[in-house]
Amino acid sequence: MQFKLGLIVNPVAGLGGSVALKGSDGADTAAQALALGATPLSNQRTALALSQLLAYQSQLTIYTASGEMGERIATELGFQTEVIYNAPVTTTADDTEACAKALKAKGVDLILFAGGDGTARNICAAIEDSIAVLGVPAGCKIHSGVYAITPKAAGRVVEMLIKGELVTLAEADVMDIDEQAFRQGTVRAKRYGEMQVPSELRYVQSVKNGGKESDELVLADIAAYVIGNMAADEQYIMGSGSTVAAIMEELGLDNTLLGVDLIQDQQLLGADLTAQQLLAFADKAPTKLVITLIGGQGHIFGRGNQQLSPALIRKVGRDNIIVVATKTKLQALNGRPLIADTGDASLDEELSGFIKVITGYNDHVMYAVGHQE
Repeated sequence: MQFKLGLIVNPVAGLGGSVALKGSDGADTAAQALALGATPLSNQRTALALSQLLAYQSQLTIYTASGEMGERIATELGFQTEVIYNAPVTTTADDTEACAKALKAKGVDLILFAGGDGTARNICAAIEDSIAVLGVPAGCKIHSGVYAITPKAAGRVVEMLIKGELVTLAEADVMDIDEQAFRQGTVRAKRYGEMQVPSELRYVQSVKNGGKESDELVLADIAAYVIGNMAADEQYIMGSGSTVAAIMEELGLDNTLLGVDLIQDQQLLGADLTAQQLLAFADKAPTKLVITLIGGQGHIFGRGNQQLSPALIRKVGRDNIIVVATKTKLQALNGRPLIADTGDASLDEELSGFIKVITGYNDHVMYAVGHQE
């Protein structure tokens, strides 16, 4: 399965540092830095990150902007590259935001970007926390928590994703300072939002392999997080399986362990529903789908939940599918992807790629979804 990597390079990131301008925000500052003899280094630092991925060229496609915003360095390194945004020769923050939006529309698995806090701000403004991102440090100011510690470290995290290793998703703050004030000796930092960032997994194995999970605290954490994020004006289709059953138990609602139920505002609307009944309900209000995987096999669709028809899954939409599982259950797959076997080959392909899996309270991992082929 191809990993879809989005790439954004801020060509002027870090220009002001070597010539004591304390940053590179603004076209005038970049021009001033170049006039003072500064050398652009962001593509060089991007190359250090991408060099960690050279062994995976057949498994990776890079989607990026033209020229110095990513296309040149990606093609020079030999990666399969597709330009999804045509950038001007002199780029601005607007180009960063436009490229980020184009990458989101393309459905990339991760956006790797090279820049500083200003670049992170631009990307956050464009996509917020809708896609996982990871920064290659290339700017003068790196106050945000969305950057790897080094360019090579960024490449290593992407390598882990491509290899199918468990990688935790964390919410990280996007910070920036007032450069004008900084040039006068005053540090004035401000938080501009947060984005999802993959980080190397750190966890203690506390549940056994196979069978019903023995550590009820893990399931309780998952349940509490899902319930805490449920909106009163949305319906939730609750799929089969013990992990979803734990959510229903936490809500105090009857659950069809081997069937599919529907809830809204923490009330049961329908139990053990058919495919047609679910479609009819989905026409009435915004709907999300809560599912888990079959332990040891990895199926999320097509095994024991045929009520979740292709028509229903398309109506709900991939972005509204909530996958829940313990890390131990994912680890037991030994790197094999989750499987979508809906009976509709084109839908299975649309569902493939990396998806966020809730593994605890405000704890997520990115995990690959494949299909029966």
